[in-house]
Amino acid sequence: MLDQFPFYLGLILAIVLLIMLAGKIKVAYPVLLVVAGLLISFIPGIPVIHIDPELIFIIFLPPLLYDASWAISWKELWRWRRIICSFAFIVVFLTAMSVAFVANHFIPGFSIALGFLLGGIVSPPDAVSAGAILKFVKVPKRMSSILEGESLLNDASSLIIFRFALIAVGTGQFVWYEAAGTFIWMVVGGVGIGLLVGWLFMKGHRLLPTDVNTDIVLTILTPYMMYIAAEELHSSGVLAVVSGGLFLSNKRHVFLSSTSRFRGINFWESLCFVLNGLVFMLIGLDLPEIVSGLDGVSLGTAIGYGVLVTGVLIVGRILSAYGAVVVTLIARNFITVADSRSPGFKVPLVLGWTGMRGVVSLAAALSIPLTLNGAPFPQRNLILFITCIVILLTLLLQGLSLPYLIKKIGIPDVDHSLSEEEEEEQLKRDMTHEAVTHLRANYSEQLKEQIFLQQLVAKWEGKEQMMVDPDQQNVCKDVYLDILNRQRKWLLAKNSAEITLNEELVRKYLLYLDLEEEKLQFM
Repeated sequence: MLDQFPFYLGLILAIVLLIMLAGKIKVAYPVLLVVAGLLISFIPGIPVIHIDPELIFIIFLPPLLYDASWAISWKELWRWRRIICSFAFIVVFLTAMSVAFVANHFIPGFSIALGFLLGGIVSPPDAVSAGAILKFVKVPKRMSSILEGESLLNDASSLIIFRFALIAVGTGQFVWYEAAGTFIWMVVGGVGIGLLVGWLFMKGHRLLPTDVNTDIVLTILTPYMMYIAAEELHSSGVLAVVSGGLFLSNKRHVFLSSTSRFRGINFWESLCFVLNGLVFMLIGLDLPEIVSGLDGVSLGTAIGYGVLVTGVLIVGRILSAYGAVVVTLIARNFITVADSRSPGFKVPLVLGWTGMRGVVSLAAALSIPLTLNGAPFPQRNLILFITCIVILLTLLLQGLSLPYLIKKIGIPDVDHSLSEEEEEEQLKRDMTHEAVTHLRANYSEQLKEQIFLQQLVAKWEGKEQMMVDPDQQNVCKDVYLDILNRQRKWLLAKNSAEITLNEELVRKYLLYLDLEEEKLQFM
């Protein structure tokens, strides 16, 4: 392991450079990282990478899910709960069933149980890939909310299908009432355990004498405790992390200080940046080893099977998207739906095309046991290879074409009449007006006596005036930025010149200048 440490350091450096390149050429970085990993694996002397599924499930998955649950809006999640749940559960099940029947019919040696095993592996779209692509194009908020919400839940549903299929392959039978009871416990138990662990950690944050560093360390431990506790009790670790993360996200202003929230965001962005990059790079690096494990099936035939399954996934998701629209249009006659208007053909087409596969699919495939009842697990290597082909094809085909598709067809944002920039300016004006009004109404006496409060009112009123005049706002920003840079240079020069000056104090005020510079983004 120590011999390969320089290799992994070089890998992280390569990931950083490739993500920078992806941003420059406007390509989703998961696509570039998978292809780069595949190319790097052919370089002579490169260490053979073996991905341990427990490494992904235990080390990578909990923090990535936890970060995603903190980022999503609970309001949007609840608003679009019906379509999110239909995509995350019903569509995933229908997709797995479609793959099962196609694999059973076209791939020799595949039983229905093995088909469902493959279907459970490849059915969940990857959240990171879709999110990376949507950064380059503007889509309505409702669409991004649906995709984010679906990605939080579909991993859980697909892994549940995978577990049941694995049992069916091993025992040769499927007892529906036992499966139903297990399914209910996995869902209810997972959600309940996540909420319980989240509540305990929230109490710990509030009752213990924590500071910024211990707050951040506790947030690292939280998703792992949720996941491990749920898995040990044979429920869904994914649902535990998602439900607990959503709970704590909505309570963050109750148990975390502003400093902990500010620094915690920066920490988690950096952590997930590295984890996501490593996962997609490892997918490409591991493909040659998986190819070498193919026995009895030619490479061309195996690729054909992968293309077939990919086609089933793409067509099935698009049909499901249009089916969800039809169901909504029918349901609006009987119940209150989030939006009774017809979305047309564009929105379902884009939703259907956002089906890139990724880390969870590979981890599930790798977790298939090597043996079954003393004999090699049937079709294990072929399932692994098909999974890799599905990941590669969906990332390349859908990942590269999705931005063009969104720009080409154009999707209007029917929820917001103002642009995002105009909405932000309006919100800032309203916040400033509310602050000044509250100060004048409730602290009129103090306002007459305290010069600081008078300056505060003048500052807010000045900001309100600058929002009306963008040119004046830009001039003030430029001048203030120049003043901050001047203070920063003066501090650094003084620190270098005076050897006895307390550098911790200097760093404190350098951080203050950085925060002031950050505030300029909200002017």
